[in-house]
Amino acid sequence: MARVTIADLAREAGVSLATVDRVLNGRLKVREETALKVHEAAQRIGYHGANAIRSRILADLPELHVGVILQKERHAFYRDFARQIEARVARVTSHRMRATIRFAETTLPGELAELLRSMSGKVQAVAASGLDHHEVTAAVADLKARGIPTFSLLSDFAQGVRESYIGVNNLKVGRSVGWLMSKIALRPGKIGIFIGGHRFHGHELRETGVRSSLREYAPDFELLNPMINLEARQITYEATLEMLEKHRDLVGLYCAGGGMEGAIAALRESGRASDVVLVVNELTDETRLALQDRTVSIVISTPLLAVCDELVTLILHTSENGMAETPGQRFLPFQIWTPESL
Repeated sequence: MARVTIADLAREAGVSLATVDRVLNGRLKVREETALKVHEAAQRIGYHGANAIRSRILADLPELHVGVILQKERHAFYRDFARQIEARVARVTSHRMRATIRFAETTLPGELAELLRSMSGKVQAVAASGLDHHEVTAAVADLKARGIPTFSLLSDFAQGVRESYIGVNNLKVGRSVGWLMSKIALRPGKIGIFIGGHRFHGHELRETGVRSSLREYAPDFELLNPMINLEARQITYEATLEMLEKHRDLVGLYCAGGGMEGAIAALRESGRASDVVLVVNELTDETRLALQDRTVSIVISTPLLAVCDELVTLILHTSENGMAETPGQRFLPFQIWTPESL
């Protein structure tokens, strides 16, 4: 393929060669709007100097460094989340904004607390997904005392201390799952549920929502006590097979967090996919395939693009105006996917 030239860039941006030269070399002053147009064109056509153009545009802007902590890196959902955060941060033009992303290896509160504290003195804001625990709250309070706001993502923690929660309304997610299961199941019976751990606030709310929905609208269904799967594929696989064997009247299964790949594999292996409704969270390559072959009935999906947009907007607002007197929360609408909506 031929190398993209400055002439190609000028043509794509709709400006003169002289203007592109000024943007590339910093000669004379170019309007910000024009410089941004050249940068966007450079990204579109794959011009090799796109990063250099961005650096020159942002050189005189204030720096804003954000620390982001997500859960297990091997999970496709969190890898995708990290990519989308980085992409959204890269589009900020009012600051030289960058994100340092770290992944927790376990669901132990001490690890998340340590990761949070490790951001102190290095970043101007922190965003994290993780469990709710007094050690985590103490770490968030330490960051706040140093003037560093923390934003909880997907599953809330440190309520009253963190700056804001950004994600879906997990109680509504649970109630929607309960209602949908009662309508889709072939007959009344037992419903199993997996949660990552009792300290994941979002998972607890989803369980509560399912239980309250069934109690109100479908009392013939019985929600079993939640199974802790640590969001691990193998644990979920083994526990699903055991649940299917123990409860022959199982008609539904909900993975309120990660590990759903194990439930998918177990249902396929058992031959029970046609009579057990499986609902999972997040649309990944594996859950998309499971929807297509009807192993999964419904996927509840988090709008990651909207979460990233809201996160960046709130961080920029907080950097300009300071932390809020009253911590808030931003609920975003979740998406419901069925085999027919792909």
